Amino acid sequence: MPTASSPNASPPISIKTWLLSLLFFGLYNLMGIVHSLISLSVAPFQTFEQRYWFVNLWSRATMSLLQRLNAVSIGVEGLENIPRGRPVVVMSNHQSQWETFYLQILVSPQATILKRELLWVPFFGWALILLRPIAIDRSKGSQALKTLLRVGQERLREGISVVIYPEGTRQSPGTIGQFNLGGAMLAARAGVEVLPMSHNSGDCWPSRSLLRLPGTIRLRIGKPIATEGKSPKQISAEVEAWIRQHYPGELRAVAAD
Repeated sequence: MPTASSPNASPPISIKTWLLSLLFFGLYNLMGIVHSLISLSVAPFQTFEQRYWFVNLWSRATMSLLQRLNAVSIGVEGLENIPRGRPVVVMSNHQSQWETFYLQILVSPQATILKRELLWVPFFGWALILLRPIAIDRSKGSQALKTLLRVGQERLREGISVVIYPEGTRQSPGTIGQFNLGGAMLAARAGVEVLPMSHNSGDCWPSRSLLRLPGTIRLRIGKPIATEGKSPKQISAEVEAWIRQHYPGELRAVAAD
């Protein structure tokens, strides 16, 4: 006797979606390997701005492949809120690799806070070094924070925006994790604004999965949040409230630690 399915159950994934997801994975990595080797070869003859633009050709190609092959469309609100001519600390929720690609295209140049282990990944990590990210060792809590604040302020003084995902790790679709204070502390010490962003990338590019699901990724960009006269806790609370309020979907629950 057949059992009733749950009204909240997700529809089964089609074979076509699986095959196209696997094809994306293969092409995405092949492009990354080839482009990383080319980027490393031409890097000595380029300025930082030129290297940044060239390395991110892979990011643009990845976004194009995602849209054409996997039927993932991208909708952006608030492009006019991105400051021009001055650096900011970008703070966004974190659900997948998608935002690490797309935000590099939107906010340029930028330095991203990331785990230092990513720089050891063959090809991808080697090219990533060319973008001058802020690599931290998460196993050393206080030292990692000192590195973030020291190198982050250096990048901001150079006119390079800093992108940080305050949840620390990728969350499941429809959830937002607890925020750490690193990005807010950096913005407060450097005296720069925070640019908040909220998105639902996990709906189409699930974390730790090969699947790329058809649909729309919506990214909302808020107006820059002033930090003058505010404590890091105040800044973080204001940014988190904005991200939750403008999340493009239904928030199901707060992720556990």
